This record gives sequence, structure tokens and C-alpha cells, in this order.
Amino acid sequence: MASTSKSNPGHFFEDFSLGMPLNHATPQTLTEGDIALYRALTGGRFVQYSSAEFAKGAGYPGLPIDPLHAFHVVFGKSVPDVSLNAVANLGYADGRMSLPVMPGDTLRTVSEVIGVKENSNGKTGVVWVRTNGFNQRDEEVMSFVRWVMVNKRDASSAAPETVIPELPKAVPGAELTGFAGMDSWDATLSGSEYMFEDYAVGEKINHVDGMTVEEAEHQIATRLYQNTAKVHFDAHGQKDSRFGKRLIYGGVVISIARSLSFNGLANAGHMLAINAGSHVSPLFAGDTIYAWSEVLETAELSDKVGALRLRLVAVKDQDPGAFAYKGEDGKYAGGVLLDFDYWTAIPRKR
Repeated sequence: MASTSKSNPGHFFEDFSLGMPLNHATPQTLTEGDIALYRALTGGRFVQYSSAEFAKGAGYPGLPIDPLHAFHVVFGKSVPDVSLNAVANLGYADGRMSLPVMPGDTLRTVSEVIGVKENSNGKTGVVWVRTNGFNQRDEEVMSFVRWVMVNKRDASSAAPETVIPELPKAVPGAELTGFAGMDSWDATLSGSEYMFEDYAVGEKINHVDGMTVEEAEHQIATRLYQNTAKVHFDAHGQKDSRFGKRLIYGGVVISIARSLSFNGLANAGHMLAINAGSHVSPLFAGDTIYAWSEVLETAELSDKVGALRLRLVAVKDQDPGAFAYKGEDGKYAGGVLLDFDYWTAIPRKR
């Protein structure tokens, strides 16, 4: 009998077409066990994701899932269909966290191809997708756009017509949703006295602390999200790649950098939107992540809640107090790992 394969090889660049729908497998139910493991892997200290009693006072029904944790799960569902054969995940835009996710919720993911562009080398191309996450009640909990560089199966295959989507620079502050009422907020328990009114546009915050990423930790984190990208797991398969070894999943960098931002932004833990994001350079096991933030914009959401638009910059193996970013030539400074632009809710002074 002839040998056949029933396994999924993933999509290569030439398999994608504009408007192509992608219904991703394996919905995932999140539990309090997932919360504990996410906290252990990222070092997260934001109080509403640490204390159920505090969360209830802030307007949640109980201890919620960190929106960034939920984002990684929704993202992870899309990997077998979008980025199994990826070279790198390149960026994000127009991400909206529309509903809180609670333990017991089951998340599923669907995507649509909204852009394609072959690279000049003829061996890879960039694919843009809009991804939507839904809970068990078919309520949309989030949506975002991401773009990824994907290998071609055959360099000689014809390239699709280039379509690059127009994406907003940022989610408007007036359109932010998904935050709890923050009915009560104890600054002693949250770890900081600084509220919405204490932050000014243009202010830069050195988060001081660093965290070294080890191989085992990043593998557990990526498995937690059921992200199957080869570049993160298959050391044998990656030995002939550009870097000759596995890459740390960029979502690990985002989560650790935001966890480090607790030192200086302890009350700004609830992510509302992802405006833009770039994975500037790769991270490998043994590297140490540091981070700093810049306040880009503010918005008043209610008499109890405000929002900060923040640029979160992660760097490796260097002083975050140098506030390394871009040079006069527009290129990123050496050692910059991540440039992440997002909105976060923060209580107002009472």
C-alpha cells in the first residue's frame, strides 16, 4: 500500500489568497490553573489578576484572565493555519479587547486574510490576517490584525497580486471598551499611589527590573497557548535556519516586558487595545529582558477610570534607563527587542 500523510504541513505563502477564511481548530477552556501558570511564567504582579477579592471590588465577578494571556491563546489557535511555516511574526495593529475573559470561558479563533506581498528574494512573503476570538456564547472577546513572514513551498511558484491593508495608527480613545468599573481601588494593595492624573504625555518610565529567559520557561509558556510554530520548538529543524537555533516566542517578550512594567505602572494592568507592535530583533535563551515605557496619549473613560496609551519598549542585556529607541536615521537602536503600543485602563483619583 502506498504511503499517505494525514498530517497538516501548514500553509505556505503561495497557499494564501485575499479574503481567504481560516477557521482554527482546538477551542481552549481557561481555568484558574492557567492563571497560576501564566503568573509563574511571566512574574505578573498586577493586583486584579492576583487577588480575587480585589478583582471583585474592581468590578469583576471574580479573578479574571489577564487580557494579554487571552490574546496569546487566541493567537495560538491561529498558528497552525497562519504561521506554522513562518520565518517571523512581524507586527500587530488595531487590536481591541472588547470583553473580559473569566475562568471557565472557552475561546475559539477565526481569521481572514486581508493582505499578501511576496518579498524581493522570491523565497518568502508577508501575509496579513485579521483574527477574532470568541467565547462559548459566541461573543467576540477580541480582534486584532497581525502580519507574518512565511516561507514559500516553491520559490518558482507565481506570486499573488500585492495587497497591503490600510491600518489605523491607533485605536481611538473614545472607542475603548472592555474595562471593569473599578468601583473600589486600594492603592496600598495595588502597590502604587500613582493614578491616571499622575501621568503626563511624553513621560518616560524606567521599569528597572530585568528577567532572564530560559529555554524551558519559554517552551512551557508557548505550549500553554498551544502555539505550534516550528521556530520555537524544533531545535533540530532550526539548526540550518538563519540563526541556527530556536527563537523565543515574541509573545513571551510582550508578557514579560509588561510584567516588568508593574514597577512604575502598578495600577495600569488592564490592557484595552493593541495599537501597534513590532518584534524588532530576536530573543534567545539566556538573554535578559528589561523594559521602559513612554506615555503617548491619555483618555478619560469615566469619572472613575482613565486610559493611558503607552509605548512599551523591551531591550536585552542593557540598561533600560538609557531609553534606547530609534536613532536619527529612523532605525532602531541596538538591543531593542520590542516596540509595543497599547492602551491600558487605570483608576482615577477619587
